[in-house]
Amino acid sequence: MQFFEQIKLAFRSITSTKLRTVLTVIIIALGITALVGILTAVDGMKRSISDSFTSMGANSFSIRNKEMVVRMGEGGRKPKVFKAITYDEAQRFKNEFQFPATVAISVRVSSIASIEFGEKKTNPNVGLISIDENYLKVSGYDIQYGRGFSNHEVNEGSAVIVLGSDIAIRLFKKSSQAVNEMITVGSKKYRVVGVLASKGVSKFLSSDNNAFIPVLNGKRNWSLSANSSYTISIAVNHYQLLEAAVSESQSLFRVVRKTPLAEENDFEIMRSDDLANELISNLQYVTWACIFIAIVTLIGAAIGLMNIMLVSINERTREIGISKAIGATNKIVKQQFLTEAIMICQLGGLLGIILGLLIGNLVSSMMGSSFFIPWIWLLLGLAVCFVVGIAAGTYPARIAARLNPISALRHE
Repeated sequence: MQFFEQIKLAFRSITSTKLRTVLTVIIIALGITALVGILTAVDGMKRSISDSFTSMGANSFSIRNKEMVVRMGEGGRKPKVFKAITYDEAQRFKNEFQFPATVAISVRVSSIASIEFGEKKTNPNVGLISIDENYLKVSGYDIQYGRGFSNHEVNEGSAVIVLGSDIAIRLFKKSSQAVNEMITVGSKKYRVVGVLASKGVSKFLSSDNNAFIPVLNGKRNWSLSANSSYTISIAVNHYQLLEAAVSESQSLFRVVRKTPLAEENDFEIMRSDDLANELISNLQYVTWACIFIAIVTLIGAAIGLMNIMLVSINERTREIGISKAIGATNKIVKQQFLTEAIMICQLGGLLGIILGLLIGNLVSSMMGSSFFIPWIWLLLGLAVCFVVGIAAGTYPARIAARLNPISALRHE
């Protein structure tokens, strides 16, 4: 009963000084909003990144001529770049890799292609990629309408094309109408044989704005830049074989590239989750910056709350004297003021959590993540508010508890 009585008295005291209480609650809420909001947004980004790269296949990896490194601002190291992987090297690896896995080869022909159908035309930002018959399967694409490339079309370099869902929607009234239509890519004609299903709403990977042509067609009819290098993608049949497949592919490709035994690899093997992990690790900088901002804000809120409590003691000195005169002990008075400080902090914390949850999920939804409740950060926010309340209320509570009841009763 004493606990509930203290809560009732604390609430009555808080509501008697509405303006000061509201200002303090808002300051605390800003700190918690920064903490919960940014951390919620960061978690949403992490989920979106993980989902994006998971769609590539958890059992896949690729061989490239350059290292994948995420650089934050001006810092970080530059990625290693090796000599380009040629078509012959990629094809030889594909033919000689005797492992229970599927091998695909590809090369980006253009990142600024434009596709026309009748009077409709896409923006010059389409990714045009030449691929073999295995690429769509290895990369986790699904055919929504039509089909992928046959072995004959790949080997002959036929003028056929598979469109990403965004391109099909832009050029045709219905995506299904694209199949068997003739379209123009640059100055070249292609027959549409398939339309891919959308890979999702992630903003980190724009896979739906790509178009795919047979690898030999790209090699013969498009002028590849000097920096163009083929990518070899491998998907093992079972995830448990991934490490063995990586080791086997490294050994074989060193033979294909004629890399001397004493030298390091002149190529890079990248697992599908490597880049995702690196992106997620770089988000830790954002997390620490958020925590620092929240701490500074909450320190200011704690100082403001302490001042309010000290002013409140001065205004309620006579009330404290009366409480002691009728039997309130120093412990009870101290608990009363601590309860008030904690209640103010918890009110600010609840407001901050609501705002942070809304803002954080709004940002994460823009990154393609669904709404979620980060229970860890919510509990952390409430715990931080409790600590701030204790820190800000302890000193004023001690001063109130040590007041002489006779002197307090004489106070005007």
